Amino acid sequence: MFAEDYNFFERLLHRIALGSATVSAASFEVQRLVANTDTPKVARAKHLFVAGLARAGTTILMRRLYETGRFRSLTYRDMPFVLMPDLWGRIRGRAPASASVERAHGDGIMVNNESPEALEEVFWRVHFGSKYIRPDRLKSCELSAEAVSQFREYLAILLTGTDSGRYLSKNNNNILRLRVIAAAFPNAVQIVPFREPRSHAASLLRQHRRFLRIHAESRFSRQYMRWLVHHEFGADHRPFEFDPATVMVGGDRLSLGYWMRQWVHVYRGLLDTAPPSAVFVCYEDLCREDNQLWMKLTEILELPVVEGSDVGGFVSRNKPCDESLPEGLEANARDLYEVLQRRQVERLSQ
Repeated sequence: MFAEDYNFFERLLHRIALGSATVSAASFEVQRLVANTDTPKVARAKHLFVAGLARAGTTILMRRLYETGRFRSLTYRDMPFVLMPDLWGRIRGRAPASASVERAHGDGIMVNNESPEALEEVFWRVHFGSKYIRPDRLKSCELSAEAVSQFREYLAILLTGTDSGRYLSKNNNNILRLRVIAAAFPNAVQIVPFREPRSHAASLLRQHRRFLRIHAESRFSRQYMRWLVHHEFGADHRPFEFDPATVMVGGDRLSLGYWMRQWVHVYRGLLDTAPPSAVFVCYEDLCREDNQLWMKLTEILELPVVEGSDVGGFVSRNKPCDESLPEGLEANARDLYEVLQRRQVERLSQ
């Protein structure tokens, strides 16, 4: 949703709930006091974590999965007290669905207060932000057994009162901690979408330019994205760091080459760090008319297939981009893209 859609009192509430780490941490502690959870059961469930580089189709994929009705996800209803979702839900009450509006990305995806979104990152920021958030980057890091235990407890709280017992996450920052998630939830599945590199880099560049304009016009919008640790693009862009020797924190961010290098760095890092259970998913393959990849995913995830409902719905919107790239960069990216496709085939054939 547009941060600008909030009125004065809603913005004030967001500043209180999200802008203060003390308030956020306290809200989680209050929720823990009143929660009645079965954390061991939740730890054994087959949850689903969708995480990739932004603009890889993560939102569309997450929505298709959410529409199966088999998962609990955080939605905009849970804002701004996302760390005490059960208690906040009781306080807030059940309001009707709000009118849908196009999200700030301007990409045709409509959202309302019932839309699932990547809001769980508030948990990681509040409790462990100093370990991975830097002024110029987001770092891959090791997390303690205590962190794993607290995240299990948080998911148990989120699943309180639900029938599914399964959590669905779409959080691109989770690419920094896929092994941690695998250790916390050994039966969970991690899906890592990827996309043809030139069109993917071009999409990131377009969004970067768009959010530079938005952030120049709205200080609240920039703060809002910082609270949610959305640094994929815009005035507060911070690249992911898998390897300190190759991460790019400088360079011309208004060039296609910068974003292509980010693509290579991130997906090379993911190939090295993602657990064996991770499923790499090519968005171009999802968009094929035969729907074979989607059907295979529903099988792996133990989801029902309802003819005419759960099939299709993925559309490729790759746009041509003729901007030149440094010599060898696109060839390196294409080679990596082919490696990712082979990894997808190998995992899905198991």
